Amino acid sequence: MDILSILADSTRSAIGPVAAIYAVAAIGLNLHFGYTGLLNFGQVGFMLVGAYGVGISVAVFDLPLSVGVLMGLACAVVLALLLGIPTLRLREDYLAITTIAAAEVLRLLYRAEFADPLTSSVYGLQNLAGDFRALNPFDASRFYTLGPLSYNGNHLWVLVVTWSLVLLLAGLTWLLMHSPWGRVIKGIREDEEAVRSLGKNVFAYKMQVLVLGGLIGALAGAILAVYQASIAPDQFKPQVTFFLWVILLLGGAGRVFGPVLGSMAFWFLMTFTDGVLKGFGAMGWLPFLSGPDYGALQLAFAGLMLVVLIVFRPQGLIGDRKEMLVNVK
Repeated sequence: MDILSILADSTRSAIGPVAAIYAVAAIGLNLHFGYTGLLNFGQVGFMLVGAYGVGISVAVFDLPLSVGVLMGLACAVVLALLLGIPTLRLREDYLAITTIAAAEVLRLLYRAEFADPLTSSVYGLQNLAGDFRALNPFDASRFYTLGPLSYNGNHLWVLVVTWSLVLLLAGLTWLLMHSPWGRVIKGIREDEEAVRSLGKNVFAYKMQVLVLGGLIGALAGAILAVYQASIAPDQFKPQVTFFLWVILLLGGAGRVFGPVLGSMAFWFLMTFTDGVLKGFGAMGWLPFLSGPDYGALQLAFAGLMLVVLIVFRPQGLIGDRKEMLVNVK
């Protein structure tokens, strides 16, 4: 087993586009839960509408990529309003139930046979990255070396865009949370009755956060569609939201760079685990496992990671323990 090769692949995964995309989605989830205390278990639903906003606009109607991104964001606003209006005046668990159900219903609708003219059903949509690659300032046929890592021009362009977006959204989060608006949001997380007694419209603030975090999730879905140049409904299963929660808790909820650090650590550990398991399999140490079983073990590892975090360090790598509480009284 080549441990150095496994470490190199793990590092490449930790700083790769997928880690950046999940960091973006987790930043939106951090606004929901980390700063406001909203239990959103359907962030993948916002990613789905963002991705299909791009996919349907570009592949079906032959519209520019920019229009597709705007359509995905508009769909996210509508979804946030539909989820938030009936639930945000109720207890937090109503939002949790509604979001996880809505995300799965959306996935089933997008893969349904009657949606085939728009979504191509289970087969998904392809050829979505033409406009994005046309803006590539790097030579697509050339490989660029960054230390021990090497990327072609298209991959490097995706890296630059995705991680630039992560930094931009992290900076926006910092500005928002250090503004009067952000102080009200954090006050709602700690004691919404106290905030309401000061004359603040708690429902309006919660709705604003739900929309903003949903927009960021939809943006992550749009970037995923562009990065892969294709999308399919079954990419947006509930386990994606589960991964996002692990990422958020691993890095630290209620911290600007918690989702970023959590995504990098999560994908490093997932890739490292996969490499080690395959290495053991190649050496004959795991004769009872076949190829598909490694993926199941990866999911088990992610679940174990979440349990260990909750028991031994619920605040995450850089978080504060009180940030993990929905209501601190």
